[in-house]
Amino acid sequence: MTSAWGEFELSRFPEDPRDRLRAWDASDVYLLRHLDEEAIPLSGTVVVVGDRWGALVTALAEHRPVQITDSFLGQEATRANLARAGVEPGVVRLLTTQDPPPERVDVLLVRVPKSLALLEDQLQRLAPAVHAGTVVVGTGMVKDIHTSTLRLFERILGPTRTSLARQKARLIHCTPDPSLRRAANPWPYTYTLPDGIGAASGHTVVNHAGVFCADRLDIGTRFFLRHLPVGRGPRRVVDLGCGNGVVGTAVSLADPEAEVLFVDESFQAVASAEATFKANGMPGHAEFRVGDGIAGVPAGSVDVVLNNPPFHSHQATTEATAWRMFSGAQRALRPGGELWVVGNRHLGYHVTLRRLFGNSQLVASDPKFVVLKAVKRG
Repeated sequence: MTSAWGEFELSRFPEDPRDRLRAWDASDVYLLRHLDEEAIPLSGTVVVVGDRWGALVTALAEHRPVQITDSFLGQEATRANLARAGVEPGVVRLLTTQDPPPERVDVLLVRVPKSLALLEDQLQRLAPAVHAGTVVVGTGMVKDIHTSTLRLFERILGPTRTSLARQKARLIHCTPDPSLRRAANPWPYTYTLPDGIGAASGHTVVNHAGVFCADRLDIGTRFFLRHLPVGRGPRRVVDLGCGNGVVGTAVSLADPEAEVLFVDESFQAVASAEATFKANGMPGHAEFRVGDGIAGVPAGSVDVVLNNPPFHSHQATTEATAWRMFSGAQRALRPGGELWVVGNRHLGYHVTLRRLFGNSQLVASDPKFVVLKAVKRG
């Protein structure tokens, strides 16, 4: 990536030489060009929100920016890209969406996320630190910036306008109004599960902003909950890609002696899973971990892995995420251990499971979803 601050070699995380997707796009370049052409002062506290793979903070590292991200993978990519650029550790402050934001923000740069809820939550959290002199610039591809996006900036921070499009990217310019009266932040959002979905029926779900289907139970998870392997007593279970944690919590409700590990690459998701677990008065036997799938879990240490794999990763449609989740599960399972997967019928996960495990069993199906089981052989 070329900018006024130099040329940078950037990569996603985990690095894959077969991956042809870039770690930056036209909206990153547009924003950096704007900062240079308009000679935006960067001597104060510069905060970058939603910098997917660290392209913006790597380019602006000499100004000691603060990055705020919901993605563990994005944060790891940032560390690698900063190191590749020769930036010393600690020069760029890396925060998560769950960390307290800086108390004062002089320049706020926002990569517009796919989730409008996550944008709302982060603007609400940052608004008290924004002052009348704060420069606020958002960026994103044209397809990601809607009227609702602009209204959100305007409602939370102040008057907002957009730029002309360049290479299918657009900027958002917002003039902060400290006198603006904002409504309270609606996140996290709590609701009660409906009846008829197994052990979790009638229990509480807590969703932080940005978690998939944050205001309701998605139909794939609803189907999965009716077919979970429960009633097996003490065992180690992993809710892989846990989201709001409702699947792992359902296992704990049905089998209180089970030890459940909730893991996701989203900081918002793991916070949701822990809040959901605690909201239902669970006695313990749970661990909550933000990380790269099941990496770090000792090989041969798990009895059951439960997984509803995403087929979008940072807005790119890919099978790589499911493959990495399944192969990680295969490594972590004990001989005889089971991977249970729910997914859309058309994704053909049974083929992938047969390649990895040598077997795949159809547990349940409806017109849209299947629940599959693969057993690790000894």
